[in-house]
Amino acid sequence: MSFNSFQFLIFFPSVVGLYFLIPYRFRWILLLAASYYFYMCWKVEYIFLIIASTMIDYFTGIMMGREEDKRKRKKYLIISLSGNLGLLFAFKYFNFFNDSFRTVFNEFNIFYNVSAFNVLLPVGISFYTFQTLSYAIDVYQGRKEPERHLGIFALYVSFFPQLVAGPIERSTRLLPQFYKKHDFDYRRVTFGLQLMLWGFFKKVVIADRLAVVVNQVYNNPTDYTGITLIIATYFFAFQIYCDFSGYSDIAIGAAQVLGYDLMKNFNRPYFSKSIGEFWRRWHISLSTWFRDYLYFPLGGNRVSTARWYYNIMVVFIISGLWHGANWTFIIWGSLHGIYYLCSLWLKHFGVKLSNLFNLNRYPLIQKFIKVFITFHLVTFAWIFFRSNSVSDAFYIVTHLFDNLGYFILHINALGSGKELIGGDLGLGKLELIVSAMLIISMEITHLIQRKRSIRELIAEKAIWIRWPAYYTIIFGTLLLGKYGVQDFIYFQF
Repeated sequence: MSFNSFQFLIFFPSVVGLYFLIPYRFRWILLLAASYYFYMCWKVEYIFLIIASTMIDYFTGIMMGREEDKRKRKKYLIISLSGNLGLLFAFKYFNFFNDSFRTVFNEFNIFYNVSAFNVLLPVGISFYTFQTLSYAIDVYQGRKEPERHLGIFALYVSFFPQLVAGPIERSTRLLPQFYKKHDFDYRRVTFGLQLMLWGFFKKVVIADRLAVVVNQVYNNPTDYTGITLIIATYFFAFQIYCDFSGYSDIAIGAAQVLGYDLMKNFNRPYFSKSIGEFWRRWHISLSTWFRDYLYFPLGGNRVSTARWYYNIMVVFIISGLWHGANWTFIIWGSLHGIYYLCSLWLKHFGVKLSNLFNLNRYPLIQKFIKVFITFHLVTFAWIFFRSNSVSDAFYIVTHLFDNLGYFILHINALGSGKELIGGDLGLGKLELIVSAMLIISMEITHLIQRKRSIRELIAEKAIWIRWPAYYTIIFGTLLLGKYGVQDFIYFQF
């Protein structure tokens, strides 16, 4: 079941109504049943994978809790890691590595005939696997007591608002919340619904509109050159942000309606002044997961310089592989690793350059330059993330600036746009302008929210200001939305 489906519009109010009507002691049962039903709406059989992952980590957690000696607990941690990563590898990565080995062996004329594992990728497997892994590691490290209530632990693994695409919650944050009684609170419920509405707006109005152009161009890249590829690449940068942050807003808002607090997953990432800052603002739950459970255990920056650089590259490459079993994602992750290392190497050069041009006297200009460079580095890397193959990505990269001078010289003669843009983009000229205006409006909203959220600002206004603002977003979503239930991008991960 997708958030942007008619089915969810019936499911969610029904769950919320029952949740506040039934006694507190039965609420975990309702949420667990609702979460399993929510997931089974995609494919019934895959509920057994969640149950298997739940049982592995529940019992290994219990066994680790019985052992005081950390060395004895380690064998149960290995069982947990092997079980969860084994499921993830089998369903997500086996075919990728199998095909890669076949290609290598064929180059050397070595017979290789291991069959592919022909099954659909279970929705959200990367998310709930990492959530259970963090629990097992926390219990092993002694940061969390093992959860003894099997039903509550199962709910932690499968909680429907964040089951499919996060945020990836920590057991230390989410598990204790299932033991608290959450009464109906008008302000909290209103804030949650407002955040959900903003998420729906970003998804169906902005992301799905931009997706028309992005899909048209990136699914047929060799039909286009120059400005068309540039427009589609810029559009994808904002499509993936609106799509994924929209999902996160809906998830966080839905949990808030029920009384639960999920971690913030995005914080105006395209205003970042460096690659490091970008990753502190983008998909925060994943970047902090890799920091705490991979980067720090590798030694972080408390090692030799060479090893530090190695740790950085390992984290970014694995982050790329986490997103998908394709070389395009590995290149995408590697690019971000290279960006990060270059920022470290060029840090002193940047300071000297700022002093040379006296940019320190103009902090806004200095900030704008940093944001501009960071945004375009990130956008360039998105080419590999979105491309269907490495060859498509390199075609786009090598043809981005074809005929760009001709386009600039003849921009006044655009007409419908097809003559100079190079083909049908799926949206007319007016729709392209609307798309650009929506992006600009969203970024202005982000600027307004630098210190306080729009929800809090609106809540303080008089009723004659609040309700027109709500209705504007509601009717804007209904009138401008692109419907057809296009899945969220991160469902494939």
